[in-house]
Amino acid sequence: MVEFDAIRPYSDAEVPAVLHRLTRDEELLDILASQHFPRLHRWAPGLVKRLVGAGLRREAGQITSVESLQHRIEPYLDRLIERSVVEVTYSGLDHLAKDRAHLFLANHRDIVMDPAFVNYALYHAGHPTPRIAIGDNLLQRPFVSDLMRLNKSFIVHRSVTGRREKLAVYQTLSAYINHSIATGHSIWIAQAEGRAKDGKDETDTAIIKMLCMSRRGEDFAQIVRSLNIVPVSIAYEWDPCDQMKARELEQRARTGTYVKEPGEDDRSIAKGLTGYKGHVHVAFGTPLTGDYPDAKAVARESDRQILQNYRLQPSNFMAAEQLPETRSNPGVNALIENWRANFSPERLASEKARFEQRLAGCSLAEQYWFLLQYANPVASACAADSGQGAQ
Repeated sequence: MVEFDAIRPYSDAEVPAVLHRLTRDEELLDILASQHFPRLHRWAPGLVKRLVGAGLRREAGQITSVESLQHRIEPYLDRLIERSVVEVTYSGLDHLAKDRAHLFLANHRDIVMDPAFVNYALYHAGHPTPRIAIGDNLLQRPFVSDLMRLNKSFIVHRSVTGRREKLAVYQTLSAYINHSIATGHSIWIAQAEGRAKDGKDETDTAIIKMLCMSRRGEDFAQIVRSLNIVPVSIAYEWDPCDQMKARELEQRARTGTYVKEPGEDDRSIAKGLTGYKGHVHVAFGTPLTGDYPDAKAVARESDRQILQNYRLQPSNFMAAEQLPETRSNPGVNALIENWRANFSPERLASEKARFEQRLAGCSLAEQYWFLLQYANPVASACAADSGQGAQ
């Protein structure tokens, strides 16, 4: 539909023209050439770029649709995931009907890998992959925007500032998401704007209100049911960007603000893609089918599922042991005692050494914030179990 042209993913009919443009994009070719052939690129950058471009054009000639592109990408994604994890596990896929669209409302740790792990699970289980919400702050380069929109991403315009402009943007976004679900296309969207850098997962009621704002006048509970919202919880044993996040949190706490360095988002994406993650678990919750009276009730149930389904890892417990505010909680202490019985001494020793090494990579001022992002999920799980989750 024309009204969604500014934000929607590319259609099958657009794929050949976009691929033609990408395989001739000088900036993209230079990046690929320097990554895959670093030594040769230093000596003969022009030649290497031409060779990379020719190889891409051969590959692109066999791709005629978004589905064929995803089939082509899937082996590369598999290898990328397998190189950066010990194990990936999933739960809850049996709750999902393969012939119905879902709105996956997920906690958010990593810019690219969160939806990638969801896609990986759904693809290998025979489910259609979702359309992915991505902020325009990450699409500063034209080739990045093209790549993301080819892979079923749609744009959330976060950079608008005026109140009326924001209202129009979110009205269109709401209409697009509802149109997607109604026409059989699943959606992935984070539960709040930006990553939960401190490890505290809470659904922003503004997200729920945005989902419903294009359908004013309709029954709220019925809108929620029609969206088929599925809370999704992703847990990384190790966050490749943990030290970067600790540095940002410390600076914000000390100065009240944080200004990103040039290229910081690119470095964060690269670290998230290739950095070591250890054990990763993605838990799909059950669709929200109740009679929810308002956005707060939907957020509360989403939080309950996300927090209770979160697979706590040794890194979480080791951090919780070192923070006085979490260690003073009797419920947290009980969780810490229980986890020790579930892991072998060999794994505990190995993960403790890795934990201490990563912690030592932070300055003394940053170490508290490093610990907090791993300890908060333990405190959140404890609160969820006791019925005192995010309100």
